[in-house]
Amino acid sequence: MASTSSARRPPPPVSRTDFVRDAIKEAILSGEFGPGETLVEAEVGALLGVSKTPVREALRILAGSGLVTMSTYKGASVRVMDAESAYAVYDLRALLEPEAVRRAVERGADFADARQVLAAVETGADAADRAKASLTNRLFHRALYAGCGNPLLVDVLDSLRDQAALITVTGWGFSPTWQGEAAEHRSILAAAESGNARQAEHLLRRHITDFLDRVALGLPGEHSTETKGTR
Repeated sequence: MASTSSARRPPPPVSRTDFVRDAIKEAILSGEFGPGETLVEAEVGALLGVSKTPVREALRILAGSGLVTMSTYKGASVRVMDAESAYAVYDLRALLEPEAVRRAVERGADFADARQVLAAVETGADAADRAKASLTNRLFHRALYAGCGNPLLVDVLDSLRDQAALITVTGWGFSPTWQGEAAEHRSILAAAESGNARQAEHLLRRHITDFLDRVALGLPGEHSTETKGTR
């Protein structure tokens, strides 16, 4: 099992479960723990310097957020995101996230954080920094919709971010398109900062759906025309 930079940090005294959860999550969303990789409690515990108990609890939490699959016979493993699941996640994102960004623009939200994060995305947009690119990609999208004025909508989108990031990391594994996506991010941000809410909404929806179109054929499983049409 791959080692992680977070594995070398001593766990804080506040919550070992939270420390383990964050360390495993970071490894999954950076691609260090690949789809289908088995997460053995004893091995993860030894890697992070904790007992099996917080590892077990952390894996259950991650299973609830859709990053880990639990099996009675095989134990825990990194979720393998198939085409059907990817379309379900991105269908919901395409419905909600552009709407949230439109509202943020219309409310006159400050997108300074999004601009700062975008610079970090571009700095880390090479193969050696896929983990950094994945993290900053998530932060950029959140910085766009965070000012929509509806905390519940923000919470729903936040809950989708990890599963969407898992699809992104999987897709980048066989279709490394983050440099092209950075250009799309610049266009979306320019529209948002200029106050063009409808243009920002349109560009973001196209950005979301185009990404899935690029990577869907590389994901396991078949998707139907009907499913694809729901996007």
